[in-house]
Amino acid sequence: MTTTEIQNSIIEEFNMFDEWLDKYEYIIELGGELSDYDDKDKTKSNLISGCQSRVWLNAEFVDNKVMFNADSDAIITKGIIALLIRIMNNRTPEEILETDLFFLEKIGLKENLSPTRANGLVSMIKQMKTYGLAYKALRDSKK
Repeated sequence: MTTTEIQNSIIEEFNMFDEWLDKYEYIIELGGELSDYDDKDKTKSNLISGCQSRVWLNAEFVDNKVMFNADSDAIITKGIIALLIRIMNNRTPEEILETDLFFLEKIGLKENLSPTRANGLVSMIKQMKTYGLAYKALRDSKK
């Protein structure tokens, strides 16, 4: 699936819920679906700055695709990073850099987060895009 198709699917999923409390519960549920995150990767270098909660994100570059893994000590934040990974995982650096995360506005997530959590969301996206940029530069330098 393309990043657009995945985002449209997420929008459909969130449209099933009328109340934001139900949407939060779904976000929490999504966080539980993240792959296990090794405690050895919970390092300062993997910690995303700008988040109210602690969020660890790391990435590997495999076969020209960026593979993300993350964890958080806050259940809603863990669900949010799970949504971002669902869209950005297993993509080329170019796909990551070019992806417009329109689903955030369509499901109303930004409006329903506290200002500090909204800042954390921006920091998570920025870190994922930074990985895309870094792996693109690394790959291009080997050409």
